[in-house]
Amino acid sequence: MSLLEVEGLNSYYGDSHILFDIAMRVEQHEVVALLGRNGAGKSTTLKSLMGAVRPHSGRVVLDGVSIAGKAAHTIARRGMQLVPEDRRVFGSLNVEDNIVLAGLTAPKRWPLDRIYEMFPRLKERRSSRGTDLSGGEQQMLAIARALVRDPKIVLLDEPFEGLAPIIVHDLVRVCRDLAATGLTIIVVEQNIAAALNLANRAYILNNGHVVHEGVTEELRRDPSILRRHLGV
Repeated sequence: MSLLEVEGLNSYYGDSHILFDIAMRVEQHEVVALLGRNGAGKSTTLKSLMGAVRPHSGRVVLDGVSIAGKAAHTIARRGMQLVPEDRRVFGSLNVEDNIVLAGLTAPKRWPLDRIYEMFPRLKERRSSRGTDLSGGEQQMLAIARALVRDPKIVLLDEPFEGLAPIIVHDLVRVCRDLAATGLTIIVVEQNIAAALNLANRAYILNNGHVVHEGVTEELRRDPSILRRHLGV
């Protein structure tokens, strides 16, 4: 059994049908990328998995437990964490308080030292308020807030958007280090090169449908697949 199994997932925004029978699997210790044009349904897929959007129908099983339609806080306790595109750090709290607060309700928590070992920059800025951080630092903090809860799987929604190339390089390295420790990751990303550098496999979405699934090495060998589905 895969760590995450999704079958027949359909989601709506009001009367608008956004996801059509999405099916995917994610193995333990795997990094999977969701690729697609803007509006393809990538972020909605993550939100539907996490319970931020309640699926209309479908099967979502995390580590053998059905989570489809559950509340987001229930899914979080089961071991899934979403790092949203807008980061949602508490701007009035300092870095350390942001991390500690995120871990308060977790069944099991990472010690702060482990977080700071992964993100030395956050240790340097631990007394700084969220509003005083750069975009890259805020993204590190958003990921740290998810990691402190010792998740089984982390969903990263556009983690590299708007960041300088050197920051993207550092964050890709951190994500690869996390994957090497056994963390399972699903990443939605418009930066195709970064996503392919990070992920083992990829799903391509178009208009709410999965139109391709395969190993990322295949996409690197045959760019025509990306051109056909993404126009790149």
